[in-house]
Amino acid sequence: MSELFDGNTGWLVGYVIGIVVVLVVVALVVPILVLARKIGNEAGLIDDSLQKSVNNTAALADLATTNTMAINVIEGLKRGRGRLGG
Repeated sequence: MSELFDGNTGWLVGYVIGIVVVLVVVALVVPILVLARKIGNEAGLIDDSLQKSVNNTAALADLATTNTMAINVIEGLKRGRGRLGG
């Protein structure tokens, strides 16, 4: 094998450095891709849960109307009680 690189030590060093760089990049990128896949899988579950929350809390939008109606009823009851002498 040493005959292949006689007088070309720079090439051998270059190849070794290149291979090391590629291995380091792969070692850094693979965990990132694995984590991205896990996040992507969880995102669907989170989105479903948020959609359920939206559906479960939709009635809260009408809470102000309900409060207004309740106040009107209470005021009507007070007027009625007042007219009856109570």
